[in-house]
Amino acid sequence: MTTINANAGANGTNNSGSPLAGLSKDYTMFLKLLTTQMQHQDPLDPMDTSEYTQQLVQYSQVEQSIQQTGALKDILSQLGAQQMSQASSFIGREARFDSAVAGLGTDPAKWTYHVNGTPTAITATITDASGKVVNTVTLDPKAQGRFEWDGKKSDGTRAPDGAYTLAVKATTANGDKLETTINSVAKVTDVVASGGEIMLGVNGIRMPLYGLVAVSAGT
Repeated sequence: MTTINANAGANGTNNSGSPLAGLSKDYTMFLKLLTTQMQHQDPLDPMDTSEYTQQLVQYSQVEQSIQQTGALKDILSQLGAQQMSQASSFIGREARFDSAVAGLGTDPAKWTYHVNGTPTAITATITDASGKVVNTVTLDPKAQGRFEWDGKKSDGTRAPDGAYTLAVKATTANGDKLETTINSVAKVTDVVASGGEIMLGVNGIRMPLYGLVAVSAGT
């Protein structure tokens, strides 16, 4: 299943717990060594504890950081669980995303678009994941608002399932280009956590929860 993610590095594994665990272990070992040395020191020639005291202060600061980080991780974990619970309520409903990328699968690829101005000509161009144009369609400028593509390519064959991008070119009678806003639309089928982000399954692809702009009853 294709994943659409604005942050390409977000799918890495988070290993931040390992260094913190090591610091905690070092801090405990330091306390044991310091206690042992103080117990066996020569009373007539006591050791200089200034350096150890300085290290103890530093390790105490590290311990506080470890505790604060642990608390922060707990809070983030709770927030993540709340997001998952909220996102799960979207399953079966139609979602609209701030993206020109839509999935072609069991259902047609769907978009909504809005042209700022009064166009006299509108052309829709669909490209695949590699950027190759698979079809170009002329739209009725008086019936703008929603566009569905059944996967039919310009050569008459059907495009494979996957992610496709819509570009809309709208012009006036004078040939001036008008600004267009495009959103992809699809029914949510599942919700997963991936790379620390909540992803919504929509018609064979995954879209990030942060890109969601509206949810309505399923059609």
